[in-house]
Amino acid sequence: MDPIRRTLLGQLARLSAGAALIPLAGVANAGINDQPPRREGDPTKRYGMLIDLRQCIGCQACTVSCHIENAAPLGNFRTVVSQFEVEEQGSGEVATFMLPRLCNHCENPPCVPVCPVQATYQRQDGIVVVDSDRCVGCAYCVNACPYDARFINEQTQTADKCTFCAHRLEAGLLPACVESCVGGARIIGDMRDPDSEISRLIEKHREQLMVLQPERNTLPQVFYLGMDERFTTRPQAEAGIWDVLGMDGKEVGYEFGH
Repeated sequence: MDPIRRTLLGQLARLSAGAALIPLAGVANAGINDQPPRREGDPTKRYGMLIDLRQCIGCQACTVSCHIENAAPLGNFRTVVSQFEVEEQGSGEVATFMLPRLCNHCENPPCVPVCPVQATYQRQDGIVVVDSDRCVGCAYCVNACPYDARFINEQTQTADKCTFCAHRLEAGLLPACVESCVGGARIIGDMRDPDSEISRLIEKHREQLMVLQPERNTLPQVFYLGMDERFTTRPQAEAGIWDVLGMDGKEVGYEFGH
């Protein structure tokens, strides 16, 4: 079975934090669980990212450049490269596994329908964004994201996340994380263009590509090449010494903003 499209039914949205911040009547009137129409962006494009883990050296240049480009608060990150020590079952040898993580800009994003004010929405080019003027900081979307790729920005008190640097893409530039990757591990592009680099790589490596948590039925549009299948679900390996830690000492990425 194609590893990109392996999915199981039964997706559950985890809604807890911030539930008391919005009156229930307001949530009902907002039409929670409705999927708002896609808007903005070029409808002829569908952006995706392919991360070649064989080229990632865990230097965190992407983490730093993204943090600077998007002025994220101290201790919060839109993207991060986690490093894990993995033991070979046969030989007992230990190797380091790099796992870059960010918003997966899912084709079926669970963060969108839970937003009571439709501040989180999907553009016509597939990029999932947050309208900070509408966002009330309820954190419904933060809890609904199975990739823990969102956080509440303490400066703006609104949801924050990776946007594939949409403002740079619209200006003809690469996202900060792609431009700064010293190994060329991150490839972004229009998957509807058969001649784009990402389309050619997907076609070439289709059987080897994997996504995170495919059983969630979110259809992530961030694909990994060279992935250890044990890491398609929440990693259970011990983290390496170079992990990015939050203020509470926990590894950032699966603990975004918690």
